[in-house]
Amino acid sequence: MKSHGKSLKEALLCAKNEDRLTVGVYESAKIMTDDPDSVSFCVLAMDEEFEWDIALQIHFTLIQSFCFDNDISIVRVSDMQRLAEIVGDKAEQLEDAHCVLITNPADGSWEDPALEKLHLFCEESRRLNDWVPEISLLER
Repeated sequence: MKSHGKSLKEALLCAKNEDRLTVGVYESAKIMTDDPDSVSFCVLAMDEEFEWDIALQIHFTLIQSFCFDNDISIVRVSDMQRLAEIVGDKAEQLEDAHCVLITNPADGSWEDPALEKLHLFCEESRRLNDWVPEISLLER
């Protein structure tokens, strides 16, 4: 399980360095609507503070459904603050790191071993009827 957390962190940092991250529920929904083929991976983050936020739960349900329909791998993390620390570089990104997308590069020529491991993990989880597996992000 720790290796999946490490792979997720590596994939997020790689995408961040290559400017291939979309952070935020509304920003992610816009990308998914406008260009779903550009999305490679989705991370949903929920922590106790937002556990009872009905609007956020509805957004998550719609995002999950969209990911399933468009064959986008998706995972859940339970520590939104840790996710925000990894992906955020602007104050507004730290406030809405509930959904993070990793998009494909414009030229389409890349291979990210960490992301490939995550895709395989998600595929295996779906075979076991775990449609949105949870991954723990490692501390620094």
